[in-house]
Amino acid sequence: MDATSLMLSMLFGAFGMAFLMYGKSAGRMVPIGVGLALMIGPYFIPNNIAMGVICGVLTVVPFVVREG
Repeated sequence: MDATSLMLSMLFGAFGMAFLMYGKSAGRMVPIGVGLALMIGPYFIPNNIAMGVICGVLTVVPFVVREG
């Protein structure tokens, strides 16, 4: 693990924690799922570019998908 993947993992993990806390307090499932995926996902993605793209897309999902 190099410094770049460590920093990306920490950054997206922090976003994941924020989404998880927001989803839990608001009672919304999309931010909870995205938060869990952002906290767990970087452990299984070895490529930095793929991690940035996948986690970047996951970060945008709660803003695009609105629950009724």
